[in-house]
Amino acid sequence: MADLFKFFRREKSDEGPHPRQEPRFKGAINIKTLEDIFAGCDDFETRNIKPGLIGEENIFVCWLDGVTNGGDISKDVLRPLTDLLRGGSSPTPQRLMDGAVYSAQAKKRETLDDIVTDITQGCCAVVFDGTAEAVSFEIRSPQSQRSISEPTIEKSLKGGKDSFTEVLRTDTALVRRRIANPSLKVKNTTLGRKSLTRAAIIYVDGVADPGVVAELERRLDAIDVDGVLATGELEAALADRPRSMFPQVIHTERPDRFARQLLNGRVGLLVDGIPIAFLVPVSIPEYLRVPQEDSQNYLISTALSLVRWVAVLLALALPAIYTAIAMYHQEMIPSKLLLSIIQSKQEVPFSTAMEVTGMLIAFELLQEAGLRLPNPIGDTVSIIGALIVGQSAVEARVISPIAVIVVATAGIAGYAQPSQDFGAALRLSRMLLLLAAIGGGLFGVAAGLCIFVWYLCTIDSYGRNYTAPWSGGRPDNLARTFLRRPPSEDKMREPDLNCPDRRKRS
Repeated sequence: MADLFKFFRREKSDEGPHPRQEPRFKGAINIKTLEDIFAGCDDFETRNIKPGLIGEENIFVCWLDGVTNGGDISKDVLRPLTDLLRGGSSPTPQRLMDGAVYSAQAKKRETLDDIVTDITQGCCAVVFDGTAEAVSFEIRSPQSQRSISEPTIEKSLKGGKDSFTEVLRTDTALVRRRIANPSLKVKNTTLGRKSLTRAAIIYVDGVADPGVVAELERRLDAIDVDGVLATGELEAALADRPRSMFPQVIHTERPDRFARQLLNGRVGLLVDGIPIAFLVPVSIPEYLRVPQEDSQNYLISTALSLVRWVAVLLALALPAIYTAIAMYHQEMIPSKLLLSIIQSKQEVPFSTAMEVTGMLIAFELLQEAGLRLPNPIGDTVSIIGALIVGQSAVEARVISPIAVIVVATAGIAGYAQPSQDFGAALRLSRMLLLLAAIGGGLFGVAAGLCIFVWYLCTIDSYGRNYTAPWSGGRPDNLARTFLRRPPSEDKMREPDLNCPDRRKRS
């Protein structure tokens, strides 16, 4: 059994950080080499400028059309260069760095790999063909950016109405707006051999565990793929058990929740092109918390938290428990309810196991159909499947009403989970638990739940157990998971995060 679970665990490495990739492009910086690299790229534009309008020395302005803003290039780069030439001065890299060009960000480049990367990421490059040097200016096109909108997955009632976008610097600015302190550190990195996707590790210095920051950097450096364009590829690299069905990274599209978790001691990751932020380490209770808890009265938050935990139990075990009792332990059912169940099943040709299994599969099919189809059609399919087909099946004595009630209750409880990934893992676990109930009754359910809990206890997330704070050995951990204390009494950060600064309120 231990060998089986080694298959799901990330191999531990005693080596240092993964070595950085070798430069993709080598050689001196000149326009001929750049034109060869961008051969076949019709959006690659160049503008030749001759100092003094004579001689062999050439200055080339290079950019990718659409990625950069042509108007800003003309106003902030080309015009200052031509003004400098008309004044009788010859542009040099140092003069451009000293302020001859109006762009706010300027970087002097001496390697071909750096200048190609700058051009592909939205910079305009001024190449000095005779000196093999270049200066890049960041002039991104605003048309390639989506405006900040309201969150669509995590609804906001009393919190902020903005959400992350696909632009990395816009996302970091949203976090800076909420944590206006230089202790908020942003470390840039690049992911993907060919995509060269920009990413940023974000944490609060003095609050986050330095070991978690170092481990996250090591795992990002170890990513050796052509491109990181989807969340699944990134999660597999960040998780301790990439093959586990349970999520091991917190996802959020809300900057206020992201900033709150950073202040709690977690480490965040933002990736260019992905409008979702990632947070580590993680434990199960984090998937049952919602951002509204900080905006509500602590008693209301506690009551809603208990409702969500009850929903977890119903979504996971209700179909299995019903099947086990109906098949093997009818004596546990009250007499009136048993007579009602017997009467409703008299003309049903299928067994309880087939009923519940078929209904769960049909429920999943309806959910997939509703997600994949356009909104108006998806809503129609859901209504037809849930009401018309379900009611017709009951009236035709194909399934019993009690089976519909049990499966529908479990499905609604699954939708009550704030995390869709955690809810999907519960649905798959529900099917496995149902098979255990069919094979062994309540004894099979009990054994399945024990294996389920044991498996969760074997998962770690950056040195923290997946079941923390229950596994911390402290008597108040259980109450702290389900109950929310008044803000004036919640003064310390979670002990399992190993924060250097434990106190968050005086």
